[in-house]
Amino acid sequence: MKQEILELLRGREDYVSGQELCERFGVSRTAVWKAVEQLKKEGYLIEAVRNRGYLLRDSDEVYSGNEIAGRLRTRWAGRPVYFYDSLGSTNLQAKMDAEKGACHGALIVADMQTQGRGRRGRNWSSPAGTNLYFTLILKPDFSPDTASMLTLVMAYAIARGIEKTASGQGKEEPDGLEIGIKWPNDIVVHGKKVCGILTEMSAERDYIHYVVIGCGVNVKKQNFGPEIASTAAALEEELKQKISRSGLLANVMEVFEREYEAFVETGSLKGLKDRYNALLVNRDREVCVLDPKGEYRGVARGINDAGELLVERSEGGLTAVYAGEVSVRGIYGYV
Repeated sequence: MKQEILELLRGREDYVSGQELCERFGVSRTAVWKAVEQLKKEGYLIEAVRNRGYLLRDSDEVYSGNEIAGRLRTRWAGRPVYFYDSLGSTNLQAKMDAEKGACHGALIVADMQTQGRGRRGRNWSSPAGTNLYFTLILKPDFSPDTASMLTLVMAYAIARGIEKTASGQGKEEPDGLEIGIKWPNDIVVHGKKVCGILTEMSAERDYIHYVVIGCGVNVKKQNFGPEIASTAAALEEELKQKISRSGLLANVMEVFEREYEAFVETGSLKGLKDRYNALLVNRDREVCVLDPKGEYRGVARGINDAGELLVERSEGGLTAVYAGEVSVRGIYGYV
C-alpha cells in the first residue's frame, strides 16, 4: 500500500484527504498514517495538514527500489526491481540471479559499483549518488545469432529515454536536444559520451539461457579521469537541468519494452533501422575500422537489418561491420 499511496500523491498537485486514501485502499486512517510515516523516513517530503490531508513536496532525489518501481509504466521490463546500495557489478549480480531462476525482465540496479566493467574488460568508474547503473535480465526464445542486436535496441531506448526525461513532458524527439548514438552502443550528447552498454549471454549453439544488458549512464556533474575527460560528459551538465535517475530509468524501460517486442516479432532490426540511423552520429562520416585483420577507413552509411554498420570503402562497395569483432573510431575525434 505504501507504494500505491506514493503513486497517488505524486499524481496530485493538491492535498489528498486521509478519507480518500482510506476508501481507495480499504484501510484505516491509522494504516494510512503509518504508511506515510514510512515514506517520510525514506526521504519523501510529505506535508500532513489537518482537514486537508497529505501533499507530496518536491525534494532531493529519493533513489530506491520502491521509487523506481513506483515510476515504471511497463508490463514486464524492469519487473521486479532488485536495488542495491553497492554491488561489485550489476552484470555479475544479474548473471548469478539469472542462473538461480530470475525471471525475464528482472532489473538489477545499484547506487554504486566497485567492479564496474565496460567493453573489452575496461574499468567503468561507478561512484555512489552520481550515475545510473543497471542490468536487465532477458530470457528470449530466439537464436543466439540474433542476440547481439539487443545491444542496439537498448542503445536506442536509452537515447529516447534521455529525450523523454529531458523534455519533462514524456516526449520523444523534443526540439533542441543533441542526443545521438555512436555505433553500436555509446550514447553521446553534444559529441561526448554519457553512456556505455555491455551485453553478455549464456547460450548453447541453438538455445539462449539468458542475456544480460548492463548500462552505465553519467547523470550528475563529476570529475572524469584525464584519459577520458575530453570525450566523457554527464547529462545534467550537458542538458543544464536536473535529471531524476529513477525517472530516467523508467523512461528507458518503457521504450525498451516497446522496441524489444517489435524486435521479437520481426527477428531483426528492420522496424528500428531507420529510427536508429536517424540518431547515428557517425553516419555519413569517415571512420577508421579497427579490425584485427587490418584496419581500414571508409564512410559509415548506417546499419542494416542485422545491426551491422555498413562502411563504404574507398575502393568501392559496402562492408558490413559486426560490432563484436571490431571497434570504429572517428577520423577527427571521438565520433
